[in-house]
Amino acid sequence: MSTAGTKGVPRPEREQQILDAAVAEIGRVGYAGLSLAEVAQRAGVSKPLVYTYFQSKDGLYTACVDRAATVLFDAIAPAVAGAGGLGKAERTLAAIFAALEPRPHDWTVLFDRSHPDEGPAADTVRAARRRIAAQAARGVADAITAVDLTDPTDLSALTDVWMGAVTSLVLWWLRHPEQTGAQMTARTHRLITALLSAPR
Repeated sequence: MSTAGTKGVPRPEREQQILDAAVAEIGRVGYAGLSLAEVAQRAGVSKPLVYTYFQSKDGLYTACVDRAATVLFDAIAPAVAGAGGLGKAERTLAAIFAALEPRPHDWTVLFDRSHPDEGPAADTVRAARRRIAAQAARGVADAITAVDLTDPTDLSALTDVWMGAVTSLVLWWLRHPEQTGAQMTARTHRLITALLSAPR
């Protein structure tokens, strides 16, 4: 396979540019509205080149999902492996915001609901979500080891609460793009501190 790109741009670099453009489009219109012509225009390449690299809309979406899942999983892994308690939660959020800062809509790519119900694209995104959810479940279980909460159903519910909270924070961030990853990390620290210090 040739590694040459177009106009002197190496193929791997050009592929990343196309993926970046696709992620931005998915953030704007979701999988359902994803247009390879719009992606090509955003990336400054021809539509046939996008087809050459990714073969189809599903191929392009699958590549976006694979990249987003790998970036997030690899960023979260060290935070999950650290000491437990609320410190783990804060480190995980900090890792998520840092990983998403270059491409906040990576989260949209992973959790967009407009993809097909069946086929390779659906299989890829569901596998990616299961991978992230399993990582979250391990992190939640480790974080509450000092608490008497061992029922698997409780842990499952708490994992869903955690994933919902993370999703809400990321969606808020997407509506406030002027905020940096560092500002989001500081904000979540303030929010967690406020919740813990509120009178019962």
